[in-house]
Amino acid sequence: MASLTQIVLEPLPFEEAINYWRSKVVLTPEEFRRLADEIKVNAFTVADMAGLDMLNEVWRLLDQAIAEGLTVREFQEKAMELFKTRGWEGATPYRLDNIFRTNIQTAFNVGRYKQMTEPDILEARPYWMYDAVNDRRTRPTHLALDGTVRRADDPFWDTWYPPNGYRCRCAVRNLSEREVRRRGLKVETGAAPGLVEPPGQPARPLIPDPGFGFNPGKEAWKPNLERYPPSLREAYRKRQEERTREYP
Repeated sequence: MASLTQIVLEPLPFEEAINYWRSKVVLTPEEFRRLADEIKVNAFTVADMAGLDMLNEVWRLLDQAIAEGLTVREFQEKAMELFKTRGWEGATPYRLDNIFRTNIQTAFNVGRYKQMTEPDILEARPYWMYDAVNDRRTRPTHLALDGTVRRADDPFWDTWYPPNGYRCRCAVRNLSEREVRRRGLKVETGAAPGLVEPPGQPARPLIPDPGFGFNPGKEAWKPNLERYPPSLREAYRKRQEERTREYP
C-alpha cells in the first residue's frame, strides 16, 4: 500500500503586523507624551519606564510575541523575569496584560488594514464589518457597533477602526458584495449615532476611548512625516533603515 504524504500544518507569520511593529521608534514616556495621538501609533513606550535599555527589552518581548505567537501568560512570565533581573518594580499582572493586549491588538489590526486595502482585495471585498467580542468585558460603546457594515472608504473608519481603547479586542472583517446580499446585511452611511443606550444603563456618548479616535492602520502605513517633530521624523526614517538591515 502506497504511503500517504504527511501534511504538516504550521502557523504562518503575520508579516504585515511584524513589519509594522519593527518600524516603531522606542521613546521615553516623556517624549511619547508630547506626540499627537495619531503619531503615537508609530512609537512605543511604557509609562513610568524611563530607561531606553529596558524599553527596548520590552519592545523585543512584544516583537517575539507577534512573530512567534507568545501567549499573554508567556509574555507575563518573561517580562516579570526581566523586571526582576533589572530591579524594576512597576509591573503587575493587570498592567502587563494591558501592555500585551493593547500593543498586540494594534499590530494585528494595523496588519489586517494593510491586507484588506491591497487593491485586488479591496476590489473583491469592498465592505467592512465591525466585529466586537460580545462578552461581559465588551464596552457598551463597542458592543453597540457590533455588526455595523460600511464601505471600506467610509469616513466612519477614520474614527472607529480598532483598537478603540486600551485592551480593546474588536476587529474588522471584510466582505464581498455577494456576502452582504446573501446575509441580508444593511450597509450604513452617514454619521454614526451620537449616543448609545445600554440595557439598564444611562445613555452615553458613542465615541472611542480617549486617545483612540483615529485609524491606526491609515497612519501607520501612510504617515505624514511633515506633522512629526523633527527629532521623531529623523528617528523614524533611521528606524526604517535599521529594520531593513536587521530583518532583510
